[in-house]
Amino acid sequence: MHTADAAADADATASRAANTATATATTATAATGSVATATASAPAATASVATATGSVPASATTATTSVATATTSAAIGGVAAPGPLLPRPRAAGRPRFPLVATDLDGTLLRGDLTVSPRTRAALARVRAAGARHLVVTGRPAASCREFLVAIGYRGLAVCGQGAQLYDASADRLLVSASLDRELARSVVERAEEALGAGPLELAVVTAAPENRFLVTARFTDRMRPEWGRVEREELWAAPIEKVLMRHRTVEDELVAAAVERAGAGEVAVTHSEKGMIEVLPAGTDKAAGLRLAADRMGFTPAETIAFGDMPNDIPLLGWAGYGVAMGNAHPDLLAVADEVAPSHEEDGVAVVLERLFTHV
Repeated sequence: MHTADAAADADATASRAANTATATATTATAATGSVATATASAPAATASVATATGSVPASATTATTSVATATTSAAIGGVAAPGPLLPRPRAAGRPRFPLVATDLDGTLLRGDLTVSPRTRAALARVRAAGARHLVVTGRPAASCREFLVAIGYRGLAVCGQGAQLYDASADRLLVSASLDRELARSVVERAEEALGAGPLELAVVTAAPENRFLVTARFTDRMRPEWGRVEREELWAAPIEKVLMRHRTVEDELVAAAVERAGAGEVAVTHSEKGMIEVLPAGTDKAAGLRLAADRMGFTPAETIAFGDMPNDIPLLGWAGYGVAMGNAHPDLLAVADEVAPSHEEDGVAVVLERLFTHV
């Protein structure tokens, strides 16, 4: 197990405290759960599933799964002011943060779903310093594989909002959690009854290794070729990993709150894209997945810096020793971040990494 420098840890702790004291909102979060329901899956996620899509790219709002968030915050005048500068890395020896954890959509990826040359160079600098890059994404492994291949990514990745641990080098799922279908259907029905605004539009991600994305007719106006359109009852025909739901007229926050109450702690609920609420196995969130991966890789929270943009990244930033929100981030994430970087369109991840790994 690696050991972090005590003085640098104190700097990071002081930085987090200073930012919390000046936040324009209050954020209450419950302790993150563990992926207790995760089960080892058979060797999976072959090249044939590379194009399967299970999670729509980010830009969303509201509470994240086992982090039952009661987050109220105000936008900080457009892009929030950056927090204190990170401690400089050591001139010799291990870098201050040997583990760099990043979300994909809205964070590492630009709006066109590419990683810029500048960000690629910054990630190369991270590797040259002996540090590791860990992707932590809401996308299932089958949906993020193409992006990992494009940047030459190797090793572990946390996928499916923390429900999957994926070995990108071997193209194999190591851990995958499934969602009880009858419970999921019951939560949907109870949420619809509580809202009293007609049916929710639904989609599911089927169980690994396929991770197919199946949608009902009015779920989206932009159907993708790799998605499957099915009747509502067909959603529950095969094992699933999560349910996605949206309502055309009810605000996301109200839908999420209704689903939280309907789930009554039996499921995890998160919000990772505008107009999209996700229901996952209880105990599933990005912190649980990051913890699992970091333990296997031999890193501690104090040795980790994390980047994200949406409320489902609150547990991610909360677990890491230093948390960075993108300039395009949701106000709830801005309120808990140690620093605000430029937006994903302005290579915000690269800007911070270049400063952190300046001596490489």
